[in-house]
This record gives sequence, structure tokens and C-alpha cells, in this order.
Amino acid sequence: MKAVLIYSGGMDSTTLLYKYRSEISLAVTFTYGARQDFEQTACAKENCSLLGIEHLIIPLDFMGKYFRSSILEGGEDVPHGEYDEQNMKSTVVPFRNGIMLSVAVGLAESRGLDTVLIANHAGDHSIYPDCRPSFINAIDAAAEEGTYVGVRILSPFCEMTKREIALEGKKIGVPFEKTYSCYEGRHVHCGLCATCRERKEALEGFDPTEYEV
Repeated sequence: MKAVLIYSGGMDSTTLLYKYRSEISLAVTFTYGARQDFEQTACAKENCSLLGIEHLIIPLDFMGKYFRSSILEGGEDVPHGEYDEQNMKSTVVPFRNGIMLSVAVGLAESRGLDTVLIANHAGDHSIYPDCRPSFINAIDAAAEEGTYVGVRILSPFCEMTKREIALEGKKIGVPFEKTYSCYEGRHVHCGLCATCRERKEALEGFDPTEYEV
């Protein structure tokens, strides 16, 4: 496998980066006007530098300008409380993974690579339609049909919980202190937003994160 990784700088995609580092030829971070863009991109740069993996940052500014989501700059307040469908629906960026995967597939074919890796997980299935197995299977089939080399999309964590991903990361030595999750986008994790709460639960017992609360 010669892969492109869609790499946000969050804990899930960082675990994927470290797990498949010998097979990742390129990591790509997309910025799209999200509150957490700056902090996550800084983490992505650092981890790619540590591992010697080429890293691209591709702006998708049109998403922040024309799309609606509470995680985008200027959107409604980021939800606090539980990480569940009812509370988190406002954080959906419509077809975000579809757009990013399409660009990554083009990059893969342009670079002579055969796989795109993405770190969606089971906890996102009820909230984000473009994280579900049915979507991944559909866009994988489209990528294979739509490229000369038959680029495939691989989602190794699709059926795993975030806690299971965290435990896998702990086992392989992922530096979780060099990852970022907070949807508020502050330099220090707020500790209150739903993504911070999800992070705390996943990393319980070995969480190096500094939280405001």
C-alpha cells in the first residue's frame, strides 16, 4: 500500500498516521474555516515532521464562506454537553468528507499512490452521514471506478470506538499531547465542548491534555 492520509491533527488521524507510517507517502491537511484549523494544523505539521512524512496543507476556503456549521468561524455557538446526535447535529459540515476524499483521490492518482486513508470511527456514524460505512463503501467504489489506477479508500477505524482508537494509540506510542480536538479552537482545550468531553472519555487514565475546565 502506498497511501495518502487525510490528516486533521486530531487524535484519531494521528493514531492512523503512526500506525501506518511506513505506508503513508503523503499526509494532507485541509483547512476550511473551522475554529480549530490553526491548532490542529500545527499538530499535524509537528507529527509529520517527527516522522519524516511529507505534509501538504490545502485550503478549502469556499466551505467556510458558503457552508453552514457551528464549528465554522462565525457560526452559532459550539454545543457543550454530550457527544450525541441531537446535541452535535449543528457541527455537521455538509459533505465535508466527500469533498476531502475527492481531492485526496485526485492527489493519490497524481502521485502514483493507490490508497486514501481516513480516520472516521463508529462514534460518528449517528451524527455525520459521510462517516458511515455505507458512505465509505460508496465513495470507495466511485474512486476505484473513477481513476485509471483504481485508487481505493481505506477506513481502518470505521467500526472502532474512540476509546478503542485511544487504546491502540497508547499501545503504539502515539504522543496524544501533540493532538488537538477542541471545537472552540482555543489554544488550551476548553474541557466543556462535546468534543473535549469525548476526548476525556477516550483518553481516561492516560490523558496528557491540559483543559481549561
